[in-house]
Amino acid sequence: MVTGMRGDRARSELLGTRFADVRWVPETGSTNRDLLELAAAGEPAGVVLVADHQTAGRGRLDRSWHAPPEGSLLFSVLFRPTTPVSDAHLLSTAVGVSAAEACRMVADVAPGLKWPNDLVVTGSGSGSASGPARKLSGILAESTVKDGVLDAVVVGLGLNVNWPTAASGELPPELADIATALNHEAGHAVDREELLIVLLQRLEHWCCVPAGELMDRARSLSATIGSRVRVDLGSEQIVGLATEITDSGSLVVEVDDGGSREVVVGDVVHLWPEALA
Repeated sequence: MVTGMRGDRARSELLGTRFADVRWVPETGSTNRDLLELAAAGEPAGVVLVADHQTAGRGRLDRSWHAPPEGSLLFSVLFRPTTPVSDAHLLSTAVGVSAAEACRMVADVAPGLKWPNDLVVTGSGSGSASGPARKLSGILAESTVKDGVLDAVVVGLGLNVNWPTAASGELPPELADIATALNHEAGHAVDREELLIVLLQRLEHWCCVPAGELMDRARSLSATIGSRVRVDLGSEQIVGLATEITDSGSLVVEVDDGGSREVVVGDVVHLWPEALA
């Protein structure tokens, strides 16, 4: 991979932080995969790999991730944590919180955090406050463990920034009902490099605070707490009210059939009134 001139501003403005090693490439298969390979080769923590386009981007459960070339902020960060494996969720949480804050600070768009790893915007454009949530961003964390200890964690983020409209014919119509982009919500184009800089500056902050403070901030940004949800657990589905996110990152659901369930891993769908009819 050869780093071009793009990213010079980010490298300059991030000097003095742990995330100043920004490597920006025109295209790659997956920034997560590339950073995992660099981690195996001994690269230190703090490397940030950004791509204008990914040909094999993916999300949780190996879902594909569609992004028009240069239309999204696509990057991964390499961490070398000294924390237990059970605390690995804090890194993806920190990235999600930082991304939500950066969207507000740069584009005046305030997404919520959909458990466990998405940024969503309720409504569609012009600050609409009602209607189903549309996906703005996805986060995927992958790790390597040696002798029961975390060796490397790579957290990747794909954030829709400047997307064409569905009417342009450049965007698959099936995405129009489930996804959105910052320019659609803000009403103007958004500078991807500025967004990256602010996001990584916020990430520097959240990497330096106690875990409890980070989780409190994540709960304050949650779009899932207080929502009726359906959770696919693989072997079963549960429906109920999401009431809490624990410090360990689990989702607590008051199930319609009675009782409370703590979900460690599951696929969540927010249920809007029309879905309940």
